Amino acid sequence: MEITVFNIEGKETGRKVNLDDTIFGIEPNDHAIYLDAKQYMANNRQGTHKAKERNEIMGSTRKLKRQKGTGTARFGSIKNPEFRGGGRIFGPRPRFYGFKLNKKVKQLARKSALSYKAKENGIIVLEDFSLEAPKTSQMVKMSANLNIMNKKSLIVLPEQNKNIYLSSRNLQDVEVVTISDLNTYDIMRASTIVLLESTVDVLQSTFEN
Repeated sequence: MEITVFNIEGKETGRKVNLDDTIFGIEPNDHAIYLDAKQYMANNRQGTHKAKERNEIMGSTRKLKRQKGTGTARFGSIKNPEFRGGGRIFGPRPRFYGFKLNKKVKQLARKSALSYKAKENGIIVLEDFSLEAPKTSQMVKMSANLNIMNKKSLIVLPEQNKNIYLSSRNLQDVEVVTISDLNTYDIMRASTIVLLESTVDVLQSTFEN
């Protein structure tokens, strides 16, 4: 699959790059996408929820009334979960929500997500550029030139670029990631994937390995 390379002014450069069909042209596997996105969201959960149970409540352990002869239910102490201020029955405890997912499934999920975007014409290849200093207005102008304003876009860089990251940090619909941080959840959530020209080769070699 050949795709035209654009510059930051939104004009064609006259060059084209070849997107490998084994990455951008496979039959998407929806279940693999579901599993990878589920794992990503599960790993981001803090899991620090906690409710005090009966043995953690402060209060007397004195028996409130005699065991028999009252005509009502028996109660052992004020910590009884049925009383206001008592311990909670089966309350939440701190836990880790993440789970294991095989590398081949994760790789299939990413390929499937990229293939979906390629079929929807949601991939733009941009020639390599750099910013001398962080400038949000330049990123806004570039988004307007590429017709991705007010659309959720994901810019994928081959390596860390501080100026590009800082320039896009205040833009609600723009997210910048490196290839190592690229994940299925972000790919599927974005309307447009913007790949730098040098990113394509690195991305394809990463999947080959």
